[in-house]
Amino acid sequence: MAVDLHLHSFFSDGTDDPETIVAAAAAAGLSAIALTDHDNLNGIPRARAAAAATGIELISGAELSVAWNGGPMHLLVYFLEPGSGPLQDRLHEIQESRSNRNVRMVDRLNELGVEITFEEVSAEAGGTGIGRPHFAAVLVRKGHAESINHAFDLYLATGRPAYLPRARLEAVEAIELATQSGAVTSIAHPHTLGVAAADYREAFTGLAAAGLGGIEAHYGEYRPELRAHLAELCVDLGIAATGGSDYHGSYKPELRVGVGRGDLVVPERSLEELVALRDSLR
Repeated sequence: MAVDLHLHSFFSDGTDDPETIVAAAAAAGLSAIALTDHDNLNGIPRARAAAAATGIELISGAELSVAWNGGPMHLLVYFLEPGSGPLQDRLHEIQESRSNRNVRMVDRLNELGVEITFEEVSAEAGGTGIGRPHFAAVLVRKGHAESINHAFDLYLATGRPAYLPRARLEAVEAIELATQSGAVTSIAHPHTLGVAAADYREAFTGLAAAGLGGIEAHYGEYRPELRAHLAELCVDLGIAATGGSDYHGSYKPELRVGVGRGDLVVPERSLEELVALRDSLR
């Protein structure tokens, strides 16, 4: 059976509730999933209850935006449980910083002549986990952009007029805090890092030495040869070849739970490798 270790609910920048995601995973015949909302674990209790009712294994996770090599990197964190802990406590601080940034982004859009309120964005997000896709959805609905992607291109993408940076952990610090919390980290969609595939080994060896647990080798946007290259690199580095659909609901309608764009299969051994790494920390 297959698994999906990269899923987003409306507790961050997805559109579906955790129960809907679990139901989609069951319909896809998956044996396990990881809910990996951005910088928070708020959806885990609901996802866990729904997964228990369907017999699907639920991995508690999050996707962190960290600083690496002068730019952003996304780290998937697995087996990070809600509550207090070295990384969990820092995530709370990051969420506070993110909330302040969202208010400032509303102000920036207003300065640009775009009529939008924080209440509208909060309502789009369901009152929690506000992210840039929620801003984009409001901009589309109010006629300020033609689509989610258009809203990012006009205002919200890095370097665009309404974009504001936010607080990030350094990559090595995040890896170390995750390890102290009994969790395992994996680099999400490394093709977005501006590093050529031929240079991945040199780029990621230091992170592996610092405790990185995996690299997302199985991903819908990869060609088969890149998936194979990353899986081989993971073997060489002694880390897990993870994978997932990066499902966001209607914000990324081309992606489906379990299969991405249709050809994605994340093998159960990806989860088995993560479990082995987690157990080695105990």
